[in-house]
Amino acid sequence: MRHLSKPVQHNALVSRALVSRASALRQDPARETSFKRGGSRRGLVRIFSLSGSDMIFLGHCLLVVATVRLGLTLLSYNRVRSLVTRLDARQCASMGELRRVAWGVAAAARFVPYATCLTQALSGQYILARQGNESTIRIGIERGTGEQLKAHAWLVSDNHIVLGGSIDGFAHLVDHGSR
Repeated sequence: MRHLSKPVQHNALVSRALVSRASALRQDPARETSFKRGGSRRGLVRIFSLSGSDMIFLGHCLLVVATVRLGLTLLSYNRVRSLVTRLDARQCASMGELRRVAWGVAAAARFVPYATCLTQALSGQYILARQGNESTIRIGIERGTGEQLKAHAWLVSDNHIVLGGSIDGFAHLVDHGSR
């Protein structure tokens, strides 16, 4: 409990509510932890409510995102990109495949620390290439007069943005294709 230099005036109703809440937490400490962890519990419920194939796909995405993140930490971007683009991808993916990859990579990235837009784009490109689908990583910088340079990466397949959000407000620098 915080100690204040000046006493804070509460009305009687607020004081009783605070005392009641504090005594309930003292009597049942598990109540406090379950109250704090409500969001993570909801996320786990959603994961376990997935179908078997979606759960396997999410696990595959998690493995790919974690591996790409580790690769970007230990190796250069060009080396990781060359490993990702080794696969020969020539066809265009369907919208359903693009949505599934976007969902899987974005969901997996929440569990991997520092899974930036570049990590997600490389991971999505690898997963699409494993399915034989071509894609491009587009890198751009934010337009503006700010002193800090802000870069962003997108995954694009057949002129559809798969990962990375809107391109508005960014100047295009370079595209890195599947091959």
